[in-house]
Amino acid sequence: MTSKTEFSTPNATDIRYLRRFAAPRDRLWAMWTQAERLRQWWGPHGWTTPVCKVDFRPGGVWFYCMQNPAGNRYCGKMTYSEIDAPRRFTGTDVFTDEDGKTSADMPVAHSEYEFEADGEETILRNLTRYATGEQRDQVVEMGVEAGVNQTLDRLDAYLASLA
Repeated sequence: MTSKTEFSTPNATDIRYLRRFAAPRDRLWAMWTQAERLRQWWGPHGWTTPVCKVDFRPGGVWFYCMQNPAGNRYCGKMTYSEIDAPRRFTGTDVFTDEDGKTSADMPVAHSEYEFEADGEETILRNLTRYATGEQRDQVVEMGVEAGVNQTLDRLDAYLASLA
């Protein structure tokens, strides 16, 4: 199957992806900013998100733990920086333990999400920047492209189930 996500590493520190969704911008925005929505689709195929808390405001935090089929949990936290609803938000992403403590040996990412209305569809653009090429490469080697593709496939399926 061909991916619907355009994924690139345009320079030594950045990861970019773009994907078109068959949903109006306000609906797609809600999928990314409300815990009850994120919980339904966040994570790769076969995973769940049993922990998902969102305080969507500048300085607020999105904390989540994804769980794989074997029962292992992988957690993260985004601290929101800028919010321009429903067009754009930015934040700092970190890997954490289940208590929300930042993992010191994992990269910190600065992410920007843009939502462009295109009729009844929406184009999602993401730019994620790391401090060094080594940090970016660490995340690439962990399988971020496959994880993003599967997660956005799940979002597509969830949106289709609401139609």
